[in-house]
Amino acid sequence: MHMANYIMKLAQNVKVRQRVVATAVTYMRRVYTRRSMSEYDPRLVAPTCLYLASKAEESTVQARLLVFYIKKLSSDEKYRYEIKDILEMEMKILEALNYYLVVFHPYRTLSPLLQDAGMNDMSMTQLSWGLVNDTYKMDLILTHPPYLIALACIYIASVYREKDITTWFEELRVDMNVVKNISMEILDFYENKMIADERISTAFLKLALKP
Repeated sequence: MHMANYIMKLAQNVKVRQRVVATAVTYMRRVYTRRSMSEYDPRLVAPTCLYLASKAEESTVQARLLVFYIKKLSSDEKYRYEIKDILEMEMKILEALNYYLVVFHPYRTLSPLLQDAGMNDMSMTQLSWGLVNDTYKMDLILTHPPYLIALACIYIASVYREKDITTWFEELRVDMNVVKNISMEILDFYENKMIADERISTAFLKLALKP
């Protein structure tokens, strides 16, 4: 979650759209299903995934601009990476991903589903979209189909806004147990997302001390 937030901060500075952020976070999560954090430092992997995602999503960010903001956001000289570091890690990430860069996001189905449910007003759209954004701080994109994540976000939004769309869900003929389980994972995340900076710093220090 910490590194997903870091990607988001970088993205805000280099001004890329949310889809690029989502793809970058997905790449990062995929990488760490196959590589160790002690082998690939997340403080380099995260910005490199953003660089790679910007190209994959045809919203290219120049490496030198990314490096400028990495240095600006980093308080530790050791982690102020240069362009060559980004380019070298890019090749390692591509290998870890087996050069498969396609990502299907919940955003693709979110808007049509909201419209079909008759809930495509501004407040519902913003709430549902915000919920989807936050799911990238979890590993849901690796464990559930994107359309089910979108439905879970719509379900949470409908309950929060006190809109009864039970009939609509029944017409979809989806497994509501799965939708509700994903919803509970999202709600559990909100309850437990406060992680002390001290604990994060300690974890990174342990990684840095590994041979």
